[in-house]
This record gives sequence, structure tokens and C-alpha cells, in this order.
Amino acid sequence: MQFLMTINIDPELVQAAPAAEYDELMRGCLRHADELKAQGVLLASQQLEPPATARTLRTRDRQTRITDGPFAESREILAGFNLIQARDIDEAVRIAHGFPWSRFGSIEVRPVHDMDAERARVGA
Repeated sequence: MQFLMTINIDPELVQAAPAAEYDELMRGCLRHADELKAQGVLLASQQLEPPATARTLRTRDRQTRITDGPFAESREILAGFNLIQARDIDEAVRIAHGFPWSRFGSIEVRPVHDMDAERARVGA
């Protein structure tokens, strides 16, 4: 099964960390990701730019509105993601625990829906 781990951080907590500590955490995170990739567990991962660089698209009543920045104000922001392969949600959570970012926010682990099954279901 595939799982998406979304990395949500509180920017204030990250900024409060000493630069050397943050850099060491990032190096450890990258080493861990490299190990998971070599094992075939990590399928894709990316770090996202800050929310201020985003554009949000919303369509209501056939009216489309595009705004700069994120739609919702939140203390935590989506900072990145990892797409992983795991036996089940418990294993996926164990894999997520290997990343340090829950110290600065949260890591949501969510099963990826089978889009081929959805295509078949809707006849696309």
C-alpha cells in the first residue's frame, strides 16, 4: 500500500531552533530518506516553499477566485511530503516516526486511494 506523509510545521518552532541543530536534523532527515529510498520504501519526497509563495484557487457558483498565499490561516503549515510504500498504516506510522519533524508540528499519515480502481468505478 502507498501512504502519503504530510509534514506540517510550526514555523516559529523551527525558527527558534539553533541553526546548527536544525542543520543536523535536516542532514539526519536526508540520510533517513536516502536509506528508505534505497530500500524501495520512499517513492517520492519534496520540501515545499513557504505558504506566502502559494496561490489558492477556489470555484464557487461558477466563479473562480485566485488569491495569493494559503487559503486557511493556521499555526502549522504544510512544509513537505513523503510518498511511501508500507505493509499497513501501523508500519507507515513507524516509518514517519523516523523523521524529526513531529517535534516542530505534526506528520499526518494517510493511505493513498487507488485511482485505477476509481477510474474503473466511474468508467473513465
